[in-house]
Amino acid sequence: MIATIAVGTDGSETAGRAVEYACELAERYGARLVLLSAFVAGPGDGWAATDAVATERMLANAEDAAAARGIETASAMLEGDPADVLVDLAERHRADLLVIGNKGMDRRVLGSVPNTVTHKARCSVFVVKTT
Repeated sequence: MIATIAVGTDGSETAGRAVEYACELAERYGARLVLLSAFVAGPGDGWAATDAVATERMLANAEDAAAARGIETASAMLEGDPADVLVDLAERHRADLLVIGNKGMDRRVLGSVPNTVTHKARCSVFVVKTT
């Protein structure tokens, strides 16, 4: 049974597609949706928002949009490596499913957020084709 769906977002257009899939799944299964993000104190790495204020604002907007669809929502964020943050927060919220976009999966040398998440997550991972 899928009771809690977590979705990682950085506010980008591609992450928005993953959020949309997560909302559709939450509606279909009557599941709670938890929107997750990471932030960094200094310059961003191209995935994480650059500061806590911007991240909090982005998550609040996404949460409001999901709630307007009648989806029970929550959000959470932490400072740190995006992949590690998503895995940690999904576990803390007891997610049955973690949804993430595929952006960056073609990186082979440095790895990517979706690759790392699929290897480290303790729950099922749904990778959305966003690129």
